Amino acid sequence: MGFNFFQYWIYDVIFLIAFCLFVGIFLYKRRKNLQRDGIMYLYRTKVGIKFIDYVGENYPKTLSVFGFLSIVSGYFLMVIMIFMLGLLVKTYLFNPSLVRTIKIAPLMPLIPYVDTIFKVSFLPPFYFTYWIIAIAVIALFHEFSHGIMAKRYGVKIKTTGFGFLGPFLAAFVEPDEKKMQKKGKYQQLSILAAGTFANLLLAILFFVLLSVFFVISYAPSGTIVGGYIAEPVKISAISSIGGIAFSNLTKQDIAYALDNKNISDDILIDISGHKEPATKIIVDNRTYYMTKELLKAQLNVTNQQLILFPSLPAIESGIRSGEIIFEINNEKIGDINDLSRVLNKSKVGEVLIVKTRYNNSINEYELTLGQYPAVNGKAVVGIVFSQTDDSRLMVKISNFFNFFKKPSTYYSPRFNNNLIIFIYNLIWWLALINLSVALMNMLPVGIFDGGRFFMLSVWGITKNEKVAAFAFKVTTYLILFAFFMLMAGWASAMFFK
Repeated sequence: MGFNFFQYWIYDVIFLIAFCLFVGIFLYKRRKNLQRDGIMYLYRTKVGIKFIDYVGENYPKTLSVFGFLSIVSGYFLMVIMIFMLGLLVKTYLFNPSLVRTIKIAPLMPLIPYVDTIFKVSFLPPFYFTYWIIAIAVIALFHEFSHGIMAKRYGVKIKTTGFGFLGPFLAAFVEPDEKKMQKKGKYQQLSILAAGTFANLLLAILFFVLLSVFFVISYAPSGTIVGGYIAEPVKISAISSIGGIAFSNLTKQDIAYALDNKNISDDILIDISGHKEPATKIIVDNRTYYMTKELLKAQLNVTNQQLILFPSLPAIESGIRSGEIIFEINNEKIGDINDLSRVLNKSKVGEVLIVKTRYNNSINEYELTLGQYPAVNGKAVVGIVFSQTDDSRLMVKISNFFNFFKKPSTYYSPRFNNNLIIFIYNLIWWLALINLSVALMNMLPVGIFDGGRFFMLSVWGITKNEKVAAFAFKVTTYLILFAFFMLMAGWASAMFFK
């Protein structure tokens, strides 16, 4: 779903500059009403207090249920986030290739244009417009949920307002802390978890809205090529590499030949989105291809086999991974089912005219269908739709957030492309950020709601405040150490390749 939003990007930057100027003028004119709190400046108001009081006082039964569900979800989110943190540490320490694919620093705050700054392709554009809308929605529901639940249990809301850190802002609802700390542990847990539960509900709501909007606004418009068919072959069965004959070949022979003999490059094949020269390999009178770099990499594997690409129409014609097949012999291809239908009625040796899209260009290939023993001699093009090992985790994450899409299918807007894509990406970011805030905010660290939530839980279980305080302190240091390891793993992968 690539498109050029350059014109909108200019408007977005103008909006960012205008917003920064507005914040600067606002802070200057209201400087007497600002109070410094650490590195932030707080502007306190009474906006929304009447609404908080009204809801908190008039719907006690509903809010009691909301509070109970908040606590349950709070524990669930805390366990999930701790598990995810451990998984992230493992990934960032022991999978540098994936870290280099992700690129973004693990503790990077979510800022406008983060996708452009780190040049990542797996994220949709993150404009300033998206950022300011997301901040407004998340902060409003999160903080007002805290305030309403506090009022439900008789805690006075003193002020509401905004916090400023340069052009970045946050909202807050300030309860009477002394009165809140006198409440029972269950009540305090309800108040602390209410904000994250609201964000979780919003995340679910936006994901549902995203799926409905997608079904209404998008149509399948092609099949995305994932790569070429590959198969294992015995090293001892190889009779020729790059035009040089061999007999009883070993790994050592291949390594020596790649380093010291003039092995030719025969064709260009697409590996991970860019074309590389590949050499021809003959095995039992069948032709295969592989790049020299990937041949060398496979020599480190203990078994006596190599994974090679058999000579089939796709690789011979130069079709790239990532190309979108949208038409074959004047028949429209919407998804894999359409592609299978066309190929199933075709025969070996039949010529197909295949049209594809790639980077906003239209390509046309003339393919003579080949035969492949692994599929009982049926006519094949020679493409697959799975991803490489290094990207499997990213694919799983992407599939989770795009559960309503058919695999390996390209979709295009049914009408008004730019508007549809803009709205879709906005809803996507709102869903993802709400989920991220809900998870991150339940980490048992002092700066998050999960910090005191954890301490109160331990206190309630042990009946000992000192034990709870110690457990909270130890947990905080462990998580901070995990953060350090994340950043160390990221720095090592990015700067010490």
